[in-house]
Amino acid sequence: MSNENAHYVEVTAEALPLFCPTPAVSLWSAHPRIAIPVDKLGEARCPYCGTLYKFKGELPRGHH
Repeated sequence: MSNENAHYVEVTAEALPLFCPTPAVSLWSAHPRIAIPVDKLGEARCPYCGTLYKFKGELPRGHH
């Protein structure tokens, strides 16, 4: 799959848990909903559409 048309999205803790596609995506261009573990490594790419999600701010430290 080519990622030449992939998007880049910065997310914050308010967006967690993160899923792709996001609610802002039009239904006609949507793919199956998948969890994106951006909070684990600071960034993660959707295997369907290639969108790169990068976490902005301090990463969560687990459950309190």
